[in-house]
Amino acid sequence: MASPETPKGQEKPAERPLIMRYAARSDVGRIRSKNDDSAYVGRHLAVVADGMGGHAGGDVASASTVLDMIHLDHDDYPDGADTVLADEIQTANSLLSELVHQNPKLSGMGTTVTALLLEGRKLHFAHIGDSRAYRLRNKKFEQVSIDHTFVQRLIDEGRLRPEEAETHPHKNVLMRVLGDVDASPELDLDVLDVEPGERWLLCSDGLNYVAGHVVERMVRETKDLRECAEILVDLTLEAGAPDNVTVVMLEIAEETDDDVNTAAVDVVPAAALAAVDEPEAVTATKSADDLAADKAAAGTKAEPQAKDARDAHAGSSFSAGDPGEKEDETEAASSDEPSEPPTTTDPHLGEHLSAEVLREELASRPHELVGAAATAAETGSIPTVAGRTVARRAATVLTHKAEQDRDEVEEPARRRVRWLMPAVAAVVVLGVVVGLWLGYAWTQTRYYVGEYDQRVAIFNGISQRLGPIQLSRLEAVTDLRVDSLPEYGQQSVRQTVPAGDLDDAQGIVENLRVTGSASANCPSASPTSVPTGSASTKPTPIPTPTPTASVPIPSTAAVASATPSPVPTPCEAAK
Repeated sequence: MASPETPKGQEKPAERPLIMRYAARSDVGRIRSKNDDSAYVGRHLAVVADGMGGHAGGDVASASTVLDMIHLDHDDYPDGADTVLADEIQTANSLLSELVHQNPKLSGMGTTVTALLLEGRKLHFAHIGDSRAYRLRNKKFEQVSIDHTFVQRLIDEGRLRPEEAETHPHKNVLMRVLGDVDASPELDLDVLDVEPGERWLLCSDGLNYVAGHVVERMVRETKDLRECAEILVDLTLEAGAPDNVTVVMLEIAEETDDDVNTAAVDVVPAAALAAVDEPEAVTATKSADDLAADKAAAGTKAEPQAKDARDAHAGSSFSAGDPGEKEDETEAASSDEPSEPPTTTDPHLGEHLSAEVLREELASRPHELVGAAATAAETGSIPTVAGRTVARRAATVLTHKAEQDRDEVEEPARRRVRWLMPAVAAVVVLGVVVGLWLGYAWTQTRYYVGEYDQRVAIFNGISQRLGPIQLSRLEAVTDLRVDSLPEYGQQSVRQTVPAGDLDDAQGIVENLRVTGSASANCPSASPTSVPTGSASTKPTPIPTPTPTASVPIPSTAAVASATPSPVPTPCEAAK
């Protein structure tokens, strides 16, 4: 029987939301003593992090980064998730820097991050380091991520062939990672359209010891995601597994009615659940303060078990904060009402509380957590930063409001200094540039007379130089040769004669042409001779004095000898 036709004008059924179906596995390998890899995958978030720093803190770096990102695993972003994933990775990077600041023994630790965040029909991609992301879509298998390694840069520059990369002595040298090296590392970001049925493989570089065509064949042919992840890890172990290996397999699918909100992996020990008078799943609307108050009462009951776990993992402790500070923070966040501090001698109370909050959050949603992050969740050794209170961290995890929570936390003074110093430097540089430009503009209003090609020339500017920069340019060259001037004039021209403007400079040239001097005070003709009383000079008749005057009359020779000779001026001396 034919199905009834859809009435005309009736809207088509809405598309079902997309989710991730997933499987994950991590293994320490056959050579390493501990696992520095961490991974988380849920219905909307997948993250793989490969820690570096060896025994110092590779596991701390990867676990801290992954655990601080798990609150993104949801599909409720009213303003869009365009920048959320990148912002959270940058925040995780700043937390690593703070961990190193509190515990210098962790200096040099870092981690790679490759992450996917599913929002509606878009997949947000973020990547840094050499962990990888592969996609199988429409029968096409391709590597989406680009390795941030030294050998990959050589390949991109054409200095190394891809087949030579695996045997290169510096193949593991990373150019970009999260850690205490860069305050704002550069991430590879992309927003991709997504279709139901496409598959993704996220993995650490430990899987590189399996041939690429073998990995592709397993992803194509193994229908069961968990079986595919198990096979890929087993193949790595058969190849020797000199490094940790972590594999996350996921497939994009439409959500069905059978998708229930239960945890994929039970990370909460039964004894811990029995000690807590709370439901197995904690709702996302419960306040952090209420949760802190509830857990403070149960902290002493969970102490023996947590202590045993810490003793079992004493060689790989994640705690980086000061226990005393954690205790104070827990007491401050326990309740808004005034009350006495809890009577407990446990110095790790804040650590227990943070672990309980994390465990209940993980138990409230389908997910898989593997590697160092899983070890941290199981043992309660959560990487914590003094100054970031447990209550605020719980609010971040439980209410999925990381942006609002970070606004409430007072920014550390040293982070403010990071912004202040570049701002001051920029202002200083701008002031110098403006001052230099104004100075140069003023020089171009000046003129001077100098020598060019053995001729008198007029220059625009000043005769000085500023390093390699000449602060003048040739304005005009006259036909007056410098060697035709008297010695005084030549010296003036070669030392340059400043002028106020172009007319002034032209006047100086004219003076040089007429008088041989740059000075405008020199007469243009030779001075008039004054009679010296020689024999050819006629004496001026002297009137005969009246009888009443009895004054001696000087002779002509006496008058001539009393007349002074002319004195040459500086201009005459120059001639």
